[in-house]
Amino acid sequence: MDDLHRKKISRRTFLIVGAVTATAIALPPFICAQASAANLARPVQAKVSIQVNGEVHAMDLDTLTTLLDALREHLHLSGTKKGCDHGQCGACTVIADGRRINSCLTLAVMHEGSSITTIEGLGNPEKLHPMQAAFIKHDGYQCGYCTPGQICSAVAMLEEIRQGIPSHVSASLTEPPQLIARELQERMSGNICRCGAYSNIIEAITDVAEASA
Repeated sequence: MDDLHRKKISRRTFLIVGAVTATAIALPPFICAQASAANLARPVQAKVSIQVNGEVHAMDLDTLTTLLDALREHLHLSGTKKGCDHGQCGACTVIADGRRINSCLTLAVMHEGSSITTIEGLGNPEKLHPMQAAFIKHDGYQCGYCTPGQICSAVAMLEEIRQGIPSHVSASLTEPPQLIARELQERMSGNICRCGAYSNIIEAITDVAEASA
């Protein structure tokens, strides 16, 4: 009887140990899944230093923060507008290291050390940038929502022309592009004005281009 009793206990112990072992093996993936989910929910922060409108700003940002959100939400430069948030309307256009970009399509961490110019950095009511003044003169806006992006894009676009960079409608790849409506329209095609002030916008850009020629 004692031997049989010991065998039953041994069998029971074996089953318990087996169950505990199986549970121990099964638990880690579940725990790891929970840990992974927690890590995904926790944003990854990074220190980013960007020169905006001539002033260096050091920010601690979620690595997924777009340049647009960094400008608007962290630096409170609300002149740069959030329109489609898909890079299709151009309302968020800023000038990065001399080139115009859609700030909604690029991450702030990608611009460490960059020089960014927003509409606030081009001019102010006391001292307007020539392009800002031309937009006012030619009524190149109605609701004004797209205007900051239009102006930033126009300023950088004229610099492209001065550098001799051709567009898809340029007559020559080697000769300086012509300051004609067709050329300006093509280069500004990434900036949408839902109010339809396109003709006035082209007049404003032409005015500035001719004055600085």
